[in-house]
Amino acid sequence: MANLKEVKQRITSVSSTQQITKAMKMVAAAKLRRAQDRIIKMRPYSQKLTSILNEVVSAMGGELEIAYAEQRQVQNVLIVPMTSDKGLCGAFNSNIMKATVSLIDKEYKSKNVTILPLGKKAFEYFTRRSYTTKTDFYEIFADVKYDEVRVIAEYAMNGFLSKQFDKVVLVYNHFRNVATQDIQVEQFLPMGGVKDLTTKDKPTSTDYILEPSKEYVIRDLVPTALKTQFYKAVLDSNASEHGARMTSMDKATENANELLKELKLMYNRNRQAAITNEILEIVAGANALEGS
Repeated sequence: MANLKEVKQRITSVSSTQQITKAMKMVAAAKLRRAQDRIIKMRPYSQKLTSILNEVVSAMGGELEIAYAEQRQVQNVLIVPMTSDKGLCGAFNSNIMKATVSLIDKEYKSKNVTILPLGKKAFEYFTRRSYTTKTDFYEIFADVKYDEVRVIAEYAMNGFLSKQFDKVVLVYNHFRNVATQDIQVEQFLPMGGVKDLTTKDKPTSTDYILEPSKEYVIRDLVPTALKTQFYKAVLDSNASEHGARMTSMDKATENANELLKELKLMYNRNRQAAITNEILEIVAGANALEGS
């Protein structure tokens, strides 16, 4: 049985840890509010832009070829796993790493795979292993801005156009709510092309007037839609990180509280036992003196 001093030290240690987890939960909640607002506002824009692109390209009936939609034999693959810069967010990072490794082993084991890690945890994981990595952009989550994300998207897009990569895949956490983040493996390039619009889902025909020309609009609209799609994935991952950390720190705080209850109960029991032993010793000593 632990003595009173050891139990008291453990109580002090757990209390200090609980204060830290409470503070981290509050910080994560504040960051989550901002990140959640950004992704919620971004999704309708991204969805509408993609919808317009699909409708315009569909209306053209294949008049124009889109370079970013070129389908070719896959030999060189760029995979972009998105993690956080810090830990203490549950299985947020490990799930991304596992999903990426599983994807490589199942689909691209015989291909030339390049990893473009976003986030320090992905950078540390893949650079320590025998993967070909591109490490110029891993600190993106220090301050997520569209201009910086756009540069990363352009690197992937230019690599696809130059045939350095035949396929680009994003692996990230999709933010559903504070407690739930889903692993998303999303093909970024080549573009999925125009969706097959069934009778049920087919929107009313829109007569678009394209100025100054179809070629100009497509040339400008497609890259913008792709960069927006990439930016949305980064915002999703960022919001998911703060949600996962908030949930993890909340659970850690609850666990620390339960442990404190057990330790305090143990401390009181040990203290009561020690007092009882002292009383017994005093009574035994008094009896011995009376007997003598």
